[in-house]
Amino acid sequence: MLDKTGIAKRIAKEIKDGYYVNLGIGIPTLVANYIPDTMDVVLQSENGLLGMGPFPYEGEEDPDVINAGKQTITMLPGSAVFDSAMSFGMIRSKKVNLTILGAMEVSENGDIANWKIPGKMVKGMGGAMDLVASAENIIVAMQHVNKAGESKLLPQCTLPLTGIHCVKKIVTELAVLDVLPEGGFKLLERAPGISVEEIKAATAGKLIIDGEVPEMVI
Repeated sequence: MLDKTGIAKRIAKEIKDGYYVNLGIGIPTLVANYIPDTMDVVLQSENGLLGMGPFPYEGEEDPDVINAGKQTITMLPGSAVFDSAMSFGMIRSKKVNLTILGAMEVSENGDIANWKIPGKMVKGMGGAMDLVASAENIIVAMQHVNKAGESKLLPQCTLPLTGIHCVKKIVTELAVLDVLPEGGFKLLERAPGISVEEIKAATAGKLIIDGEVPEMVI
């Protein structure tokens, strides 16, 4: 199965030349390290940065240059810094081509829960609701199961929802899946060394398998 870096590398293959991309907190932030240098891709951070680069090397961090998750980042030549109003104006006016988010749960209808576990303190909503309400293409980077081994790909989300019918694709440590408009997770690729049966056992929601499922190439 894939580690977090493997998930990020696989998602990076979904990014196309010329895209403006928003990276959410967690695994999505790692995607910045694996975008080919030959591609013209602009990364947007909702705290007010356009032109985010990879993470800095140790010792080269600038505490004033951070992403939405408060991690130190780098800025590429030609980057722009602006306020949150401008940033969310870009998001709400659908200027961002692709949004990559983490999630605690995703339903077979494309609903996403990624901001709150009842009873646990959270610092705030962040930009997640704006992103899922405005983005036309959302890919989720997540673990297939939780720490108890229970599926996070469900018939219906049990946690408070961030958005409904919005997730288009999911990449986990086990698989790549499409969320179909009519509902259900369509299995597209298996992680190296992972069988279809293992993915079935880890998926509580409706899993659709159409023919031979190839092993993903990282």
